[in-house]
Amino acid sequence: MLRLLLAAGILCGLMATGCSTKYYRVTDPGSGKTYYTNKFERVWQGGAVNFEDGQYGISVTLQSSEIKELSEGEFMAGLAVNQASSPSGEATSNENFSRVLR
Repeated sequence: MLRLLLAAGILCGLMATGCSTKYYRVTDPGSGKTYYTNKFERVWQGGAVNFEDGQYGISVTLQSSEIKELSEGEFMAGLAVNQASSPSGEATSNENFSRVLR
């Protein structure tokens, strides 16, 4: 019985490790703008990437990017810095996107 519980515990630990969330900082080298996300995909052979911006929740596609994997702490700190550096009167990206569509 003890062996069964031990095996189940090890299996659960391995599954949890394999399914853990990854965090990334994506930088646009042309503008220097930094984004934070937990998932990205390569969309064309030329190196473009598509991801959901962790701060505003909008889809972003960059033709050229630098991607670095982060710890959860670095990810959360980066989001906080981005939030603090945005001017308080600036419209969110979602509001700007809506304006473009009009």
